[in-house]
Amino acid sequence: MTPIDMVKCRMQIDNTVYRNLTDGLHRIWKHNGIQGVYRGGLPTLLGYSMQGMGKYGFYEFFKYEYSQAMPTANKTALFLAASATAEFFADIMLCPMEAFKVRLQTSGTPFCSGFVDGLSRIYRSEGLHGFYKGIVPLWMRQIPYTMVKFASFENIVAGIYHSVLRRPKSEFTKGQQLGVTCTAGYLAGILCAIVSHPADTIVSKLNSSAQGTSAGQIVRELGMRGLWAGLLP
Repeated sequence: MTPIDMVKCRMQIDNTVYRNLTDGLHRIWKHNGIQGVYRGGLPTLLGYSMQGMGKYGFYEFFKYEYSQAMPTANKTALFLAASATAEFFADIMLCPMEAFKVRLQTSGTPFCSGFVDGLSRIYRSEGLHGFYKGIVPLWMRQIPYTMVKFASFENIVAGIYHSVLRRPKSEFTKGQQLGVTCTAGYLAGILCAIVSHPADTIVSKLNSSAQGTSAGQIVRELGMRGLWAGLLP
């Protein structure tokens, strides 16, 4: 997903830079080759690996703890609460790599000579704040994203069996069940992207802007239309 993420981030920073996803990928490949298309791949891999570990690990932990503390609570409410809490902590693990990735992908000139050099540059110029200045918008992006993902996926799966196929899950083969799972995951992903995109744009702008720029300033600068730039990629 790094090539698509590259185009998305650049379109969020400047929505006139590319006409569309295909144009962006073509121009990046033409000028920088495969290295340009996969710029930011290492921090993306590390950041989202740590975030995924935290997200799913904490989700199972908090789902159990909340179900023990509130045994009569609605299951969907428990899923939402557990996923929100899990994502809160997972994003603390993700944020430094997200900040580094955005700088790599949106810098007009090479941001650094390597992974360690890039981290050092951010720390020297902005300190620890440079890695976490986008944490609040990141929470605004990822927490609703994760809540929608866990809750909508389960409900979409149930809805497909109940309203579309009109037969219980047990009557379908493993392959057919996998197809339902993939369809539900795709539809849930669309809902997640719509819910989280404005905050995602703010994260990209914050991490590529000068120190001292606030989320409020970015919202006023971009307006509603600008906040949705790069949604299709």
